[in-house]
Amino acid sequence: MNLPSVLLFFIDGLGLGRRGEGNPLSLIENIELLANFEGETSRIIFDGVLTATDACLGVEGRPQSASGQTTILTGTNAPAILGHHKQGFPNQILRDVIKESSIFLQLKKLGIEPNVFANAYTPQFFQEVPRWKSATTCAVEAADLPFRRLPDLLGRKAVFHDFTNQSLVERGFDVPVFSPEEAGKILADLTKTHRFTLYEHFITDKIGHDQDFERAERHLPSLAAFIRVTLGRVDLEMTTVILTSDHGNIEDLSVRNHTLNDVPTIVWGRKRQYVAERVKALTDITPTILYLLN
Repeated sequence: MNLPSVLLFFIDGLGLGRRGEGNPLSLIENIELLANFEGETSRIIFDGVLTATDACLGVEGRPQSASGQTTILTGTNAPAILGHHKQGFPNQILRDVIKESSIFLQLKKLGIEPNVFANAYTPQFFQEVPRWKSATTCAVEAADLPFRRLPDLLGRKAVFHDFTNQSLVERGFDVPVFSPEEAGKILADLTKTHRFTLYEHFITDKIGHDQDFERAERHLPSLAAFIRVTLGRVDLEMTTVILTSDHGNIEDLSVRNHTLNDVPTIVWGRKRQYVAERVKALTDITPTILYLLN
C-alpha cells in the first residue's frame, strides 16, 4: 500500500509528570521512550517529537477515561458537552457522540479505507449481557467495522491489550505467548495494509490506580520494547505514528487518582512536525488524523 497511513497508539493513564520518587518513569531503566517529564526536553528515538497535550479541556476536575477517550476518537470536547469528566465507560450521551462522530465513521464517509482496531476480543465479550462498552468499542461499532477476535490473534493479524497474551494464558486460552518483539512486528504489519490503525493499551492505568511500583517495574520496560520494535518496522516515510493518552495516572504513584497533568503526544514519521505543532489538546487528534489521511 503506497498511500499515507496513521497508527494511533493509545496508552491509558500516561501523563507528563515531574521527576521524583512517586514517578516510576523517572526511576525504572530501559523505558527512555516513555520517560518524558513536564518542562523538560529530551531526544526521542526515531526522531520523535513530543507535544504536551491538554487533557482537562477547560472543564473542572480530574480528566477521566470515558470522556477523554471519546474526545480523542471523535474530536469533540466530550467533557464540555457533559459539563464534567466521565469515568469508566461512556454513558448514553457519549455513546451518541461516538455514534455520530467516530473517527472510523468519519474515515469511512470520506472513502478512506481499510481501517482497523488492532485489539483482539475474546468470545466472552460477545456473550456477556449487558456488555460494558469502551469508547473504542463504540467507535468501531459506529462504522460497522469487524472486530478482531482470537482467530485473528492466532493468525498474527491482531494484538491483545496486554500484547504478550499472558493474561489470556492465565485465563485458560490456548494461545501463544508473544514477546514484545513479536507483538511489535504484528502491529507494524497492520499499518502496511490499513490506512488507519488503532491500538489500545490500558494496563498502565490499572498500575496507577493500584499504586503498584513493582508491576510498573516489570511492565514498563516490556511496553517500551513493544513500541520500539513497532517503530523500527513501520515505514516512517509513509506512516505517521501518534502515541497519546487520555489522562495522567502512572506518572504519580503517590496517589490513586488520575492527575491534572498534560499528557504526552509523541509523533514519529510523516509530517511529525506538523502534527506536533497542531496537537495542543485531545480535541486536536481526530482532526489531525483526518488531515493526514485526506
